[in-house]
Parts: sequence; structure tokens; C-alpha cells
Amino acid sequence: MKTLYFTGYRSYELGVFQAKDPKVKVIKKVIKEALVRYIEEGLAWILISGNLGVELWCGELMAGLKAEYPEIKLGIIFPFEGFGENWNETNREALQTAKAFADYVDATSHKPYQDPSQLRNHTAFLLQHTDGALLLYDEEFPGKTSYFLKDAQDFSEQHPYVIDQITMDDLQNATFDGNLL
Repeated sequence: MKTLYFTGYRSYELGVFQAKDPKVKVIKKVIKEALVRYIEEGLAWILISGNLGVELWCGELMAGLKAEYPEIKLGIIFPFEGFGENWNETNREALQTAKAFADYVDATSHKPYQDPSQLRNHTAFLLQHTDGALLLYDEEFPGKTSYFLKDAQDFSEQHPYVIDQITMDDLQNATFDGNLL
């Protein structure tokens, strides 16, 4: 696998409303461990959409990952132009941090949000331009990622496409030694 799309829960879906929430450290640790496995198997690109929550936490992890694995690249593909511009200052700063570590930033639609077709086109683009997806998502705890998961499952019936999930059990079973980055 050369290109992986990473997505999952938004921060509010996990009950995380502050960057210093202790849950974030555990989540980042589990994300990092999963990504390192893929990188060590030859992963070249990680793509995210810039959503609040696990995607931006992945973006924050890229500084450490690039120091350890300089060959890994981060791409941020927004669904539309101006994505995140109406967020509060703290969230816009988190998005800017991820963009600072990105090797490539673009949008599938070069117009501001107009209608849901932009989101469908974005999903289709991601599925066609990645070899698989890693989702921090558990079907027992539904969230917005369910839409992408269904589309990915449908896509994988017709194309070779890997779908890997980090579940709530994975987070619950994570050991944390205090060293994250």
C-alpha cells in the first residue's frame, strides 16, 4: 500500500472539547502505532480531509513521524474551497498546524460549499486515489464516518481496497506509558 486515507471520529463525537483532554494522548498514541506499521510496510502518503478530531490529530503527529520516517508524506484534500474558515480560532489554528506539516494541500472542489454533491465527489476522489483507508471508527458507536465506511465497503466490492479500523476496544486496550512523541 502506497497511499492511505485516514479518517474517523470528529472530536465532539468522542466527547473531546479541549486539546488537553487526556483521551487525546491515548488516541494519538494508537493512531501513531497504526500508521507506523503501514509506514514500515512501505506507505508513502497519508491523506486526510482536515476534519476536526482524529484527522487533525493525525496531522499534528506528522512532525514526529516525519522526523522518524522522512520519506512519509501528508496530503490534505479538502472537499471544497474555504473548508474550516468558519471555525473558531482554536480549531482554525489546529487546521493551520496540520497544513504546516502537509506536503500537499488542495480541494476536490475549487468552489465554496454549495451542495452535498461536493462531498460525494470528494469521497469518490479519495477512494479512487488511495489504496486503502484506516478509520478510527467503531460501528457500535455510530458517527459521521459511517457514510465514508459504507462507500468504501461498496467500492471494495468492485476494486482492491483495504479497509482497516481502529475500534473503541483498541483504544480501551491501549497501554500508555506517558511517552507519546
